Amino acid sequence: MAGVDAGGGDRLALAVLAQYRLVTTEQMHLLIAPGVRIEQTRRRLAKLRGEGLVERVTLAQAGRTRVWFPTRYGVQVACEWPELRGRRAPRAVSDPTAVRLKTGHGLTVSQTGLAFVQDARRLGDVCPPLDFIPEVHHRLGGGEAVIPDALLFYRRGTAGGGAMLRAFIEVDRATMGPERLSAKLAAYARLHAYVPQSAGRRPAYHQVPVEDWRRHYPLFPRLLFVLDGTGPVGIDNRIGALRAAAEEGALAGFLREVPVLAAPLTDLLHHGPAAPVWHRIHPGRDGERVSWHHPV
Repeated sequence: MAGVDAGGGDRLALAVLAQYRLVTTEQMHLLIAPGVRIEQTRRRLAKLRGEGLVERVTLAQAGRTRVWFPTRYGVQVACEWPELRGRRAPRAVSDPTAVRLKTGHGLTVSQTGLAFVQDARRLGDVCPPLDFIPEVHHRLGGGEAVIPDALLFYRRGTAGGGAMLRAFIEVDRATMGPERLSAKLAAYARLHAYVPQSAGRRPAYHQVPVEDWRRHYPLFPRLLFVLDGTGPVGIDNRIGALRAAAEEGALAGFLREVPVLAAPLTDLLHHGPAAPVWHRIHPGRDGERVSWHHPV
């Protein structure tokens, strides 16, 4: 792959774009190289575009913002690297019209990831750009799956003994009704309880069936709803719908074990995700706000 700096910024830029799918020039700059001039990031993206690895669209309605996305060739190259190996390859979208239709949600997800990456840098924690992974499939059997908008890995402190935090992130831009949003709680509760069945044979008598998520995580990731696309009243309505769903008895066991929080994206961007801006989505916790780090 001639011309690509395999050990430096070109490789990181392509890996981030292959994983995040859609980013603006500014988002890419802040993710990979905030300490240099943005012109260097622009030149890097232009170089990758010239090599057929990335492409862009221009959003006229957003001040001619440039939105970058990987080509099929770029995804193929990046997914062969160790840092992305073993992850489900994203569906490359090469049609500019299709990309424009996805920019609203896609860029909001990328902005959410950037907020966590920047917060970690500010606090001395560890959350590099590639530890925010969009659309990780978790099967439920019968062809069904739970696909969070992102899976976050975040380590408190830089020392090896720092606590590793994991979170499923759902980004809601008010494009669906509050009831459909709150129904996602039941989907995650199903994932929490899902035990795969052995095809065509019974497990040995000494084998205790275990939930599928335990093959991937020591603890079930906490669930974070990031709310955008509506004003304060709309935010309150959506948090209220989530809390009403949490009152259902069928979710009691799930909510006892898994912290579920919701916060407006504007608060995350203004105060940082570590600030106490998160509403607890648990019975009897109305009005309580906590940091996502410590939802006890």
